Amino acid sequence: MTSGTTRNTAELIGCTVYDTNGDKVGSIAQVWLDDDTGQPEWVSVNTGLLGMKESFLPVQGLSGRHDGNLETPYDKDRVKSAPNVDPDGEHLDASEEQRLYQHYEISDGGTRGRAHGSPYDNDRTVGHDVSGPTTDDAMTRSEERLRVGTERREAGRVRLRKYVVTETEKVDVPVTREQVRVEREPITDANRGRAMSGPAISEEEHEVTLHEERPVVDTEAVPVERVRLAKDTVADRETVAGEVRKERIETDGSIDETRR
Repeated sequence: MTSGTTRNTAELIGCTVYDTNGDKVGSIAQVWLDDDTGQPEWVSVNTGLLGMKESFLPVQGLSGRHDGNLETPYDKDRVKSAPNVDPDGEHLDASEEQRLYQHYEISDGGTRGRAHGSPYDNDRTVGHDVSGPTTDDAMTRSEERLRVGTERREAGRVRLRKYVVTETEKVDVPVTREQVRVEREPITDANRGRAMSGPAISEEEHEVTLHEERPVVDTEAVPVERVRLAKDTVADRETVAGEVRKERIETDGSIDETRR
């Protein structure tokens, strides 16, 4: 199949292609003709970021829209994930064309179905990655794993603050006081002289001063202890949870149970 320009191809180039969901797929950049019939069979559509990628799309199924553009029965993601084929080449070789047939699930004759051959030819399963270039005969399944660690952050602050309170204390203090008692002594030769020193009969007063002790209260500041803050590290365990995504692989289509 070679690229070329005819009246039909000129009408196709530049048209915008939409899928059946109304999503814009891209603009047609080139048209590729069938080697035998000379009729358009493939077109390359500018897709990707800023239209920098060209994806191959079969002409089969293209239909006109009311706005003059075209609509394809393949969705946008199918077109964007078409196998990589060099759009600057002059010819699509058989292997490139076969990959495109397989991707769009059409046969070389133009009818829908599996591309040439069975997937079990030669007793070996041959797979094709429809989301990108053909890789090998296996699909890679991936899953996310939780990565758990710790980070150090401030959890709070503790400070020492000193303030004054007033309390009442009771203390027993020993005190003394003087009291009077009357002592009487008889007149004897020893005290007769002092007893007869005054008038014989008279009026008289005698006074004695009494003393007593009273508690006196005063205060003084005395250091009693020193207080500081100390930190200890305590080991603990916490349970954390997070969402992870996992890929699952299932089959789509019939499987020959005898070959499993």
